[in-house]
Amino acid sequence: MSAVQQRQVGDDEDGMRLDRWFAYHFPQLGFGRLQKLIRNGEIKVDKAKVTTSTRLSPGQTVRIPPIDDPDVVKPVKLNNQDAEFLRSLIIYEDDDIYVFNKPSGLAVQGGSGTKRHVDGMLKSLPNKKGEAPRLVHRLDRDTSGCLVVAKTKAAASHFGSVFRSRSARKIYWALVAGNPHPLQGEISCFLAKQGGLDGEQVVVVKNGTPGAQHSTSYYSTTDTASRRFAWVTLKPVTGRTHQLRVHMAQLGTPIIGDPRYFNIENWQGAPGLGEGLHLHARRIALPLRGGKRLDVSAPLPPHMRQSFDALGFDPDRYDVQGGDPEEGA
Repeated sequence: MSAVQQRQVGDDEDGMRLDRWFAYHFPQLGFGRLQKLIRNGEIKVDKAKVTTSTRLSPGQTVRIPPIDDPDVVKPVKLNNQDAEFLRSLIIYEDDDIYVFNKPSGLAVQGGSGTKRHVDGMLKSLPNKKGEAPRLVHRLDRDTSGCLVVAKTKAAASHFGSVFRSRSARKIYWALVAGNPHPLQGEISCFLAKQGGLDGEQVVVVKNGTPGAQHSTSYYSTTDTASRRFAWVTLKPVTGRTHQLRVHMAQLGTPIIGDPRYFNIENWQGAPGLGEGLHLHARRIALPLRGGKRLDVSAPLPPHMRQSFDALGFDPDRYDVQGGDPEEGA
């Protein structure tokens, strides 16, 4: 493409993130190159500056600059190994969506220095029209568990609206240092992103701080191992970056294995604990397009199962799963 284009957002693209919109319409454009064009102000929506996470609305006009460039990443070819790997992660599938049990350590989207990620591998699972499945929500790289991916544009529009309207119920399990006080409650504060030498950091700020976003989570202590460890069930109301990790650190009980927000000095673990972030997207319940309600759980990753065994926690005894998915959650 050697000339500037002006393209309107379609009705079935309501709520789609700008980076996902470009991934669909211009798959040859690499994520890094897209970020550079946005930073330089060459990509705009209705003549306004945007970010990769800007949500689009039907009828808006996207300015697309010439993108013929030697740095442009060529379309990714189908990769049978990627397809087999993703299929091994499926815990639910229908005509509209996949629910994957994402392993800890696997990024959901690309970024600086990230070459292998779910979004890139999805190109190897095209639908009948040859379209790659679309992400409709995110998990941190080191968070494991339920990840919902839409198979079609129409499904992406539906489930995107479900997540934006907070109609999806998400339940996480975490192992934390110490025992929360009180044992259950609500955490509500404003969060803002800050750049750091080791990457993006999220901090608690006052209302009115530039970039501040309100965040709310509910937590409940499911079980404890003395005063040193607790198994906590978390229910995020909002979906801010690193929200649960920051909230638990703010409570004084950071999540075990968190490389960014675990700030207890001279803390000692226990024999047999697994390595890695102990945060798992255990369960998700959400309305399907046909009107029924899906309710699915993801088994614990190996490192968390190891730690549960070491601390004497029984995930089957206090499992949150139960009831008819059609009755809601």
